[in-house]
Amino acid sequence: MTFETCEKLIEGGFEGNISELIVQCPFVGAFTGGMAGGIVGGTIVALGIMFMVIFGIALYIYTALAWYTIAKKQKYKYPWLAWIPIANISLILQMGGFHWAWVFLILIPILGWIALFVITIIAKWRIFEKGKYPGWFSLAPIIPKVGGLLNLIAIGLLAWRKSIKKKK
Repeated sequence: MTFETCEKLIEGGFEGNISELIVQCPFVGAFTGGMAGGIVGGTIVALGIMFMVIFGIALYIYTALAWYTIAKKQKYKYPWLAWIPIANISLILQMGGFHWAWVFLILIPILGWIALFVITIIAKWRIFEKGKYPGWFSLAPIIPKVGGLLNLIAIGLLAWRKSIKKKK
């Protein structure tokens, strides 16, 4: 019943009287500040932001723990760098055979970011091959839509699973 009334008001045009729409349609009122004073809308937005923050923290912990484990497996001198933002990129570069200073490309907008992305992919290729996994796993981030997820799976495999290539 409520939805039908709202639909009629919206379709019929509420002749500029938005307060009638807010009073008759509780969902509109919740998001516009009417009836519940925007409490429902604000709560939904706050919960969404809170979910995104928690998801981001969980994602950061997963990737840091994975790179920490990979660095320990490959007997890297400073595996704890995996937990420090930006320094974790230098960890990947050093494990892949590049100098840590390449991380400063991050300070050059666009072209520096692209160059650092390419160098990081090359470094990851080398790291995957050292771990006896196919180097092309490092290309996961360039795959549209699912690349990020595939990259997480690939570093998880490298960190916590035995190699898939058989030793001779």
